[in-house]
Amino acid sequence: MLLWPGSHPKDMSDEERARVVGVARRMTGTLSGAAAGNSPVLPASAPRKLAQPRTSVVGPEEAQAAVLYADRLPEGCCALDLNGHITYISRRGAELVGGTVEELVGTRPWRSLPWLADPVYEDRYRAALISRDPTDFTALRPPDHWLTFQLYPGPTGLSVRITPAHVRQNAPGMPGGSSHPAGPTRLGTIYQLMHLAGALTEAAGTQDVVNLAAEHLLPAFGAQGLVMTVTESGRMRIVGQHGYPEETITHFDGTPLTASSPGVRALTLGVPGFFPSREELERAYPARAALHDGMQAWAFLPLIASGRPVGTCVLAYDRPHAFAPDERAALASLSGLLAQALDRARLYDTKHRLAHGLQEGLLPHSLPHLPGRLEVAARYLPATQGMNIGGDFYDLIRLDAITVGAVIGDVQGHNVTAAALMGQVRTAVHANATAGASPDEVLARTNRLLVDLEPGLFTSCLYAHIDLSRHRALLASAGHLPPLLHTPGGPTEVLDVPPGLLLGIDPDSDYPVAEVTVPPGSVLAFYTDGLVESPGTDLDESIGELGGRLALHGRDGNLEDVADALVRSAGRGVDTDDIALLLLRPC
Repeated sequence: MLLWPGSHPKDMSDEERARVVGVARRMTGTLSGAAAGNSPVLPASAPRKLAQPRTSVVGPEEAQAAVLYADRLPEGCCALDLNGHITYISRRGAELVGGTVEELVGTRPWRSLPWLADPVYEDRYRAALISRDPTDFTALRPPDHWLTFQLYPGPTGLSVRITPAHVRQNAPGMPGGSSHPAGPTRLGTIYQLMHLAGALTEAAGTQDVVNLAAEHLLPAFGAQGLVMTVTESGRMRIVGQHGYPEETITHFDGTPLTASSPGVRALTLGVPGFFPSREELERAYPARAALHDGMQAWAFLPLIASGRPVGTCVLAYDRPHAFAPDERAALASLSGLLAQALDRARLYDTKHRLAHGLQEGLLPHSLPHLPGRLEVAARYLPATQGMNIGGDFYDLIRLDAITVGAVIGDVQGHNVTAAALMGQVRTAVHANATAGASPDEVLARTNRLLVDLEPGLFTSCLYAHIDLSRHRALLASAGHLPPLLHTPGGPTEVLDVPPGLLLGIDPDSDYPVAEVTVPPGSVLAFYTDGLVESPGTDLDESIGELGGRLALHGRDGNLEDVADALVRSAGRGVDTDDIALLLLRPC
């Protein structure tokens, strides 16, 4: 690909064409040879850079005369090299931009002058170099000095003419209509809004949307306050704000959609409302005169997604603010982006609440309390992705005054279907256990039920019948991970429980029973694979490490602290599974 500046004639000359064709033929031969020999053509360590020929060479006296000539002009002069560095600036030019010659020479203007840091000015420089067409732009030097910069490109860099905007004259030879007319620009704002657009795609909840909007919109548009509302039961509910006093938020929260207010009007009509001053707002809505929130200008943006009103976004300014046409257009366009993000965030929040409500409803609200006979601690951590809902479960069933049933299981999957099946399994185990079934019968009956239901998901399960007076436990497993037993003063033992087939596969599966002794003060640990499994690690080694941590923390007096320590030490990666843990300590 070859690039010519915009000033190049439309057609190539015969000499140019011959040179291009010759180079292309040599490149073809080089690449063909490389392909035939299976040896790629590697680039040089650095690109080849041709020095630009100087158009003229001057002596010291002539150079000094040129500097004096530039200093006598009423406007400023500046020269930039091909890399954007200032190689020369006249005294008048430095004065106009608010610097000194010594400070500016050798720097890039968009870095040494903060008010020129808008990326559009750097883009204009590049555009002039590539196109070789003169261009110009106008910029505001704070607080109120508008300057026009005219850029004249050449093979060695740019010559820049700097004049106050109100005395600007077209230079001789300047195209009658510059392809880039002068005028203030806010492309830096657009750059910031592009970052906001990218960030909003990852917003996980309503508060994320509010925080991102405050972080990006307030500096981009120079606002000091932001309020985000949603429609709920015929009212405007405030879901987040920045820069407003609490009493103002309390006053407006719950505004009916039938009220006469700028926010309601913007939402119901789908048209943004702009009020450059408090006088204009109070003229349109006299009731606002009694409320002083410290703001002097407002933009009310309707948030409408897929034709449905979602809410409003209010930007507020602590001084009067004239909304320019391009600013109004940018804010109006932005409202659709915010509406989509807020709509998705509210859906996420709803699913999150549903997931937690379902999970809490399916897991036991509390475990039986047996003071003087048994200490119990349990933990459940959902997977870090998806709906934060899964199929892991646990339960402790009080069978009589000296006997309990303990169960832990893991239904395949991390969705509502898995959670629903988990609830059915837990209910079946509870019902069979309280009916007096032995551990093997508890699992066998639950297995037959799941086969009849044909859920399409498999379930691992471990059930224990514990006699607290004889300190004996009968255990049966349906393909679940082996329990751990830590006795005081000794190591942690991985109990050998013969694993039967997973529940829900074969209606005739048997589940052998193992009998173990559980001495007083020992800790019996049931857990699911999320506590020990991680990519790239051996499962047996992970179980052994969990046993070591149980031996380390099991000496502590509080079983709740032991449960916290075991869960805290579990690695939680990107594809983390659910974690369920049940600890039992007979007294």
